[in-house]
Amino acid sequence: MYTEDSVVNRQKAIKKIHPTVISFNGEKDAWDKDGKVIVLDESEIDAEIKRLQAEYDANQYQRDRQY
Repeated sequence: MYTEDSVVNRQKAIKKIHPTVISFNGEKDAWDKDGKVIVLDESEIDAEIKRLQAEYDANQYQRDRQY
C-alpha cells in the first residue's frame, strides 16, 4: 500500500516516464489523452522514483538556505 506522499511521487515518476498520461485510477492504472491504457513497468517506475528522490535530496541545501 502506498501513502499519500508516495502516490504523489509515484504519479510524478509515471508522468516523467510517460508524458502522455493524463489520468490515474488508484495505484496501478493510467491512461493517455485518447483513453488508451498505459502499460506500467514497476521496475522502471521504482528506478524513476529513486532518481527523483536523489534529485530532491541533492537540493536540500537550497531549501534550507535562509535569505
